[in-house]
Amino acid sequence: MGPAGGEARPGRFFGVYLLYCLNPRHRGRVYVGFTINPARRVQQHNAGRKKGGAWRTSGRGPWEMVLIVHGFPSAVAALRFEWAWQHPQASRRLAHVGPRLRGEASFAFHLRVLAHMLRAPPWARLPLTLRWLRADFRQDLCPPPPPHVPLAFGPLPPRAPAPRRRASPLVDTEKERDHDTEAFCTLCARVLQDEEGPLCCPHAGCSLRAHVICLAEEFLQEEPGQLLPLEGQCPGCKNSLLWGDLIWLCRMGTEEEEEDLELEEVRGGSAASFPTPPHLLGCL
Repeated sequence: MGPAGGEARPGRFFGVYLLYCLNPRHRGRVYVGFTINPARRVQQHNAGRKKGGAWRTSGRGPWEMVLIVHGFPSAVAALRFEWAWQHPQASRRLAHVGPRLRGEASFAFHLRVLAHMLRAPPWARLPLTLRWLRADFRQDLCPPPPPHVPLAFGPLPPRAPAPRRRASPLVDTEKERDHDTEAFCTLCARVLQDEEGPLCCPHAGCSLRAHVICLAEEFLQEEPGQLLPLEGQCPGCKNSLLWGDLIWLCRMGTEEEEEDLELEEVRGGSAASFPTPPHLLGCL
């Protein structure tokens, strides 16, 4: 299985958070955003728009980050989640969620939307963690999160450094690569192309390397009606694996940190001026 909810995942972090306004004049207002660095992000919101905060939160602080959903395999996955949480009425995945009720607090409404999001595809099949950063704000979600989504409490533990990508068991040295050594899919025995991003089992001693489609079909044998696996048993070492963890490990390190920082700060600094790109709206 994937990392426990209370543990820090090595490498890159993608989270979607909920801010709560503590200013008596605006108390009860909330804000949903995306971040790769929660501590820095809440400081930016409280420092104002000129310091990287969002225009909707500027001048209305102090703001408190009360909860964050993390464990997304990529920035795009987290940004899609953020957009749907901000615009549930526009997301076809959330058509069953009713609009905000008369007298329903904004905080309660956002928790209601979140509860349904964690149960709706494609998010229901991601290895997410729901972390309450402020225990006094905690409320039980209805419906409750799926069994594989753990609840965590308190600040995020320090992140461990990203591990180096494991080299192919069939291609260990530059010299061998120079001789056109080819790696093959463990399941279909066809050649693995570099651009396909083969999936590798993270367990020590396991040599599994497979095409994404091949391993997905293997995992979905028990769920023939699904398109996206949730978890499965490694064909090599027989350990249980979360699909989201495999995708995250495959993509880790393929994007530069600076690109994520720019994306976060631009969107947060003036969300109204930068509409969500069309490629982020797919499957929402």
